[in-house]
Amino acid sequence: MIAPPPSFLCSTLLPVPHGFTTREGGVSEGAHASLNLGFAVGDVRERVEENHRRLAARVGVELGALHTVKQVHGDQVVEAEEGGGDLLRPTEGEADGVWTARPEHWVGVGTADCVPVLLVDPDRRRVAAIHSGWKGTDARIVARAVEALVARGSRPDRLLAAVGPCIQRCCYVVSSDLGERFTARFGPEVILREGAEVRLDLSLAVKRTLRDAGLLEDRVDVLPECTACDARRFFSHRRDAGHTGRHLNFVVNRF
Repeated sequence: MIAPPPSFLCSTLLPVPHGFTTREGGVSEGAHASLNLGFAVGDVRERVEENHRRLAARVGVELGALHTVKQVHGDQVVEAEEGGGDLLRPTEGEADGVWTARPEHWVGVGTADCVPVLLVDPDRRRVAAIHSGWKGTDARIVARAVEALVARGSRPDRLLAAVGPCIQRCCYVVSSDLGERFTARFGPEVILREGAEVRLDLSLAVKRTLRDAGLLEDRVDVLPECTACDARRFFSHRRDAGHTGRHLNFVVNRF
């Protein structure tokens, strides 16, 4: 039987090839089945490399033109270096956001509950990928990414953003202290209190940060899927107690 191609979700807003991968369409097994794209989660490296090759072929890009970072839950955003060819590049260093203006290059970040954000500047022809967990959201990393593009001449009101699948408020119970912290920084709407439980809406906090950074409301698309709810399609660090794969959330600089 022919294996299915890698699967990913897209936003109708972005005018360039991009995707938020699901867990379907790869060769990994067990807890990492099947499209695991994370190298540091205990999977067989050869399988993860094959998953990357399959994704690159599916998207129609060079594997060596993919730029990723060593994610550390901070607020650093870096520009991608040169690359190309058939071999995976090493990471661009410790950061949680990466952008490029190089044609036919692509940038990506890994997630398994955290919020992935893809930015596109259709005027200056630049793209960025950002990993925003609760720490990165608290540090407003998406605003730092917007600032990095604006420093190179982009206009925030012309940027497009897609906020991908992540753990949604329905499944994200946090401490009362963290709830109060996010309420103070992002407003009471990002928190839902149900009895003793405090639920955090990370997607909304990220969307508000993008708005405050100058993006227009109709130029931000938020996908509603919850990674913790849907075990068939998504890896979830919280649901699976850390023993799970990683998605790759990517965008290609192709206009």
